[in-house]
Amino acid sequence: MTAGQEVPNTVQTDPRRWVILAAVCAALTAIIVDNTILNVAVPTIEHDLGATPAELQAIINAYVVVFAGLLVAAGLVADRYGRRRAVTIGLTILTLASVAAAFAPSAGWLIAARTIMGVGAALVMPGTLAILVHTFAPYERVKAFAVWSAAGSAAMAIGPLLGGLMVERFGWPGVFVISAALSATAVVLIAWLVPESRDPHHRTIDVPGSIAITVAIASIVSSIILAPDYGIAAPIVIAGLVLTIAASALFWVRQRRATSPMVEMSLYRNRQFAGASLAVAVLAIGTGSVLFVLTQHLQYVLNYTPLQAGLAIAPLAVGVVSASYVGARLPNRIGYRRSIVTGFAVTATGFLVLASLTPATPYAVIATGLLLAGIGSGLASPSVHTTVLGAVPPDRAGMGSALNDTHQQLGIALGVAIVGSAVATGYRHFAPASLNAEAGSSLGGTLSELSDNQDGLIHAAYLAFTQAQSIGMLTCAVFAVAGAVVAWCALTPDHHRPDRT
Repeated sequence: MTAGQEVPNTVQTDPRRWVILAAVCAALTAIIVDNTILNVAVPTIEHDLGATPAELQAIINAYVVVFAGLLVAAGLVADRYGRRRAVTIGLTILTLASVAAAFAPSAGWLIAARTIMGVGAALVMPGTLAILVHTFAPYERVKAFAVWSAAGSAAMAIGPLLGGLMVERFGWPGVFVISAALSATAVVLIAWLVPESRDPHHRTIDVPGSIAITVAIASIVSSIILAPDYGIAAPIVIAGLVLTIAASALFWVRQRRATSPMVEMSLYRNRQFAGASLAVAVLAIGTGSVLFVLTQHLQYVLNYTPLQAGLAIAPLAVGVVSASYVGARLPNRIGYRRSIVTGFAVTATGFLVLASLTPATPYAVIATGLLLAGIGSGLASPSVHTTVLGAVPPDRAGMGSALNDTHQQLGIALGVAIVGSAVATGYRHFAPASLNAEAGSSLGGTLSELSDNQDGLIHAAYLAFTQAQSIGMLTCAVFAVAGAVVAWCALTPDHHRPDRT
């Protein structure tokens, strides 16, 4: 079978399936790196572009919000026009937008470029899992998903490391240059190795519905980000919440009335699909925000260089990669529900360890917390993906994959907004009055206004930030526990291996 041939929509055991998996993982690596590589560059961007805390959150979230909002529509595009085609177009957009981001002269330009990158990532992600669904037989999918999850985790580690190296060598624009190179390489591998597949039913793309769900997600995230600066009752925040409700209602009505809806709402009546989807979304609120906060602690409080910060984050990915091997086999011993709950509980423990950080806490404690959080994610991820996609018909694999990714990316976007806003608010609360009020809006802003001989004020700023960070990490732990509770209550018990069909 050549890359140009189209495979039928019945699941086959493709002899080239592991090579195809490698190409898919290359595409996944490109979009995960785009999401994580920027974290270690946040302090440098704040300094070079004069970005405010809200702008920094927007730079991170512009990618994630558009990514999440367009995933369902992108899944339909992949189902209808071909998964390989959608992935290659998405990677091309990522390449070009990354180059544009590297030349950003302002925070606004960078936010716009990250928005376009989100469009490209949305086209890529649904196709990755959908290709695997059509390439692997059901009994092998949990292994394939474990490799897919491990590749994403490795990319999570590579991102900060590459980011730190590029920031030190070339400044923050370097992170986008390397992102462009990874995306361009993945385009070649996908076009060369992956066969085409599509849904034969040719469902229509609901453009108004796609816009509505994207606006709803962007509005709720923006409202959360703006609340610390303007107040929860400010007109701009209230307007964002109203727009969220209106756009969500429009999307819901369109899906209920459409003859061929973007989202089959009946899936949410499936206990397995709905339970696993909600659980992973809640967990992602915590996992999606931990690096955004922790990289500031590493570079500001511990005075790590960007490269050292990237290396310091590595235990998170090491935990995920190492535990993914066990996570792929754990369902055969204790079932999918217990695997998910166990993983979530371990992740929550890691967040609790990170909540104990003070300015004097040694790095070993940080590494332990990150390692536990990663191990928990590695244990749970294969079971989560298998449970969600197992409830979706193979012909709608793109849509099912898109929904799975939408729930996760929505959780990440909300996490950066919720936890980032909690840390910003907490910092203002704990910062002593002796610190400049304007500079006190963020730790980076404060430090830029203080001289090296103001040790007392610098230590006070460090202490205020770590106290605020503890609130953020406790919030992450609460969401991880909530995900475990949702999984335990919603998913049905199971203790058997998937049928080899």
